[in-house]
Amino acid sequence: MSATLSQPAQAQDEANTLTKYIRVRSRPDARFVEFDFAIDDPGLFVELVLPRDAFETFCATNRVVAMTPEQTEAIDAELDKWRYGEETLMSHNRDQAQ
Repeated sequence: MSATLSQPAQAQDEANTLTKYIRVRSRPDARFVEFDFAIDDPGLFVELVLPRDAFETFCATNRVVAMTPEQTEAIDAELDKWRYGEETLMSHNRDQAQ
């Protein structure tokens, strides 16, 4: 009889192999740390806020890596495209307002 992982254990094992990214957005001296957190794809992130001690525990527990400057530039460019680009819903709303 071979040992197999249960589905939840297998999913947890797979999640542990994925890279977890952070991008800190708050000032270094801020009481709370505002940051983006992504799993596997830096472009798909959630925005989180934690007290500094909890943030440090979160980072250690998840073995996070900081997003590279290239990754953050690509994310910012993509966000700008959706906010201000010509082929977006916002650009059509802006056109209608004029």
